[in-house]
Amino acid sequence: MVQNYEIIKRLEKPKGKVKAILDTDTYNEIDDQFALAYMLKCPEKFQVMGIHAAPFSNDKADNPKLGMLKSYDEIKNILRLMGRQDLFHIVYKGSETYLRDEETPVISPAAENLVRLANEMYIGEYLYVIAIGAITNVASALLIDPSIKDKIVVVWLGGNAYHMNHNREFNLGQDIAAGRVVFGCGVPVVQLPCAGVVDKLTISQPEIEYWLKGKNPLCDYLSDITIKEAKRYSNIPTWTRVIWDVAAIAWFLDDDFMQDRLEYSPIPTYDHKVAFSKDRHMIRYVYNINRDKIINHLISRLTADS
Repeated sequence: MVQNYEIIKRLEKPKGKVKAILDTDTYNEIDDQFALAYMLKCPEKFQVMGIHAAPFSNDKADNPKLGMLKSYDEIKNILRLMGRQDLFHIVYKGSETYLRDEETPVISPAAENLVRLANEMYIGEYLYVIAIGAITNVASALLIDPSIKDKIVVVWLGGNAYHMNHNREFNLGQDIAAGRVVFGCGVPVVQLPCAGVVDKLTISQPEIEYWLKGKNPLCDYLSDITIKEAKRYSNIPTWTRVIWDVAAIAWFLDDDFMQDRLEYSPIPTYDHKVAFSKDRHMIRYVYNINRDKIINHLISRLTADS
């Protein structure tokens, strides 16, 4: 009960500025680029301590190492577009493979940097780890040094809503072992489920062309890649594209952006389902988002001059 009380206290939405890391598979889709830019456009909330490239594999990358390396390059591309080359030194390469089991970390510069930064936190201060891809880097850091669970809070976009009849989701499904490590080790977790919750966070071509196109080089790039990516999946002109990862940044910014509640930490299973036990510690679970308010705030920040 004492452990649960302490975890619940740390799961409260932080007031004021936070020290944060973004762990991102930036080249996977187009939403990570939005999330990274959004985070950097909210300097009143985030002191960005690290930007870590996460692994992924799909038709854009044959293996997780290649996905991670492409993400590393894309992070720097976004920073260049924003004129933020001063942050290149906090960009770290992540895992080249997924976890082979639930005990063995994948050693990488990103995992080692997370351990180092966590251990530099003062007593009563926490490092917020915002993960928007496979959670391999974070799980590896927790396996390298389990004590950092008392010094960090993980905010992860991963898994599906609990009312769904399956838990087959890209971020979790790539490395289920890593998800089991993170949900099972006792670290405080804020979970933003994909299907059934965050899939409401969509944007359309007319919105992109009206609100973003022509505003600045960053917005032009985001517009172009979003339209191009959307047309890979849809042949109808009324498409919308989910920009999932933005929600993980938005969770910190306004109480009206989303609603959440406490739940027992889920147990992801290797057959893409989820189990529960009341013997587990609590997590914070986002169950609803306000799409219009988030999109409005996102656009206002991305199009701002500074």
